[in-house]
Amino acid sequence: MAKSLTAGELRVEDQDTLVQKLKEAKEELFNLRFQAATGQLESHGRLRAVRREIARIYTVMRERELGIVTVVEKESSDG
Repeated sequence: MAKSLTAGELRVEDQDTLVQKLKEAKEELFNLRFQAATGQLESHGRLRAVRREIARIYTVMRERELGIVTVVEKESSDG
């Protein structure tokens, strides 16, 4: 994941996309932890950012599960 995702951006995504983004973020976190363990990590701040992205994704998924927030439709630019 190249950039940080906001909760608002995540709320407009469907469940499958959220699951995919969660998988990608977990893979990145694993790689960052591996780099940190071997002394190759250059950006320690990225570890924190990825953990927060994972937490945001889990939060949005849980909100939907509890019915707190429903899926928000993306705005169409039909004019």
